Amino acid sequence: MADIKYEITEELGVLSEKSSGWTKELNRISWNGGAAKFDIRDWAPEHEKMGKGVTLTEEEAKQLYKRLGEYFG
Repeated sequence: MADIKYEITEELGVLSEKSSGWTKELNRISWNGGAAKFDIRDWAPEHEKMGKGVTLTEEEAKQLYKRLGEYFG
């Protein structure tokens, strides 16, 4: 299996933290040298390990923002 390369280009914020020290974060990440995308996933302290997550393009992030705004009014 090929190595997946990533670079956190912008840390946008921690959404929650577990007692283990892992955090659920919203970041902008470049995967394998591509354009940075919005990313929500769990991270170990110091970002040495990651859990499964969701990656969104800018348009998908805008649609999510719009839908959440409609939901929460």
